[in-house]
Amino acid sequence: MLCLSGKCISGKGRRVIQQTDFFFEGGRSGVLLIHGLTGTPMEMRLLGKGLNRAGFSVHGMQLAGHCGNVDDLLATGWRDWYASVEKAADDMLAKVDHLFVGGLSMGALLALKLAADRPQRIAGVGVYGATFRYDGWSIPRLARLSFMLPFLKALGIGRGRSFMEQPPYGIRDERLRAQISAAMLGGDSAAAGLPGNPWYSLAEMYRLAAIVRRQLPQVIAPCLVAHASDDDVASVKNAALVTREVSAPTELLLLDDSYHMITIDKQRRTLIEHSAAFFDRVVAGDSIQRIAA
Repeated sequence: MLCLSGKCISGKGRRVIQQTDFFFEGGRSGVLLIHGLTGTPMEMRLLGKGLNRAGFSVHGMQLAGHCGNVDDLLATGWRDWYASVEKAADDMLAKVDHLFVGGLSMGALLALKLAADRPQRIAGVGVYGATFRYDGWSIPRLARLSFMLPFLKALGIGRGRSFMEQPPYGIRDERLRAQISAAMLGGDSAAAGLPGNPWYSLAEMYRLAAIVRRQLPQVIAPCLVAHASDDDVASVKNAALVTREVSAPTELLLLDDSYHMITIDKQRRTLIEHSAAFFDRVVAGDSIQRIAA
């Protein structure tokens, strides 16, 4: 995929994918923000603005294959997504002295993998709504079997199938939910992401999840693990897995008035404040204590 002047040419030059990543210049401590599967950098923008106001340089990156159509996404896999994270991290490392990485949902897995692979370069991790399995209360029973999708993909079954997004779409704020769902169902993938999760892309995510789960003990950078206590997409078991398995000191922030999309939902300001304070403490060399809120 070739990117020119803010647009990505995909599929032998026949389609153009809009670039929606953002960069807010700040101090010499930087944060790389990673959106989720079928998502868009827009879901990280409010968090990015808040961190920038707190003094951080912030890059909200766009994962390979995202913000286009289903075929654009299916043309990529987890290795492509992770390669785009590595490139964005390299670009940020040239601009800052301390690099933090934060990700939402699948983006949290990519952030943890980057921290495991580069223990000397990543100062800390924001683990937001980590999703190793789709086991939240709104996930249909059939979709809960999506961990079997890597086997179906290996057999060539279901390439054109998707699990469609279901209300409440990870958003507790009803007004915001209406806005996001209208954009998503209206086909504005650059603003709100795709309305469904292709089976083959989910298979790639589960392959990534299996790899990251094995790598969790290699994560030595301090982690702020933030999760909605009533997460509709990924239960708090996903957050517990991170706090239990990483070798790093962790802080646990449970948000009781949000659903899965905690970076944009009702308690986003709480998330911004805790993230900025956590990253500041790491830079200052303060010890990180396990907390619950």
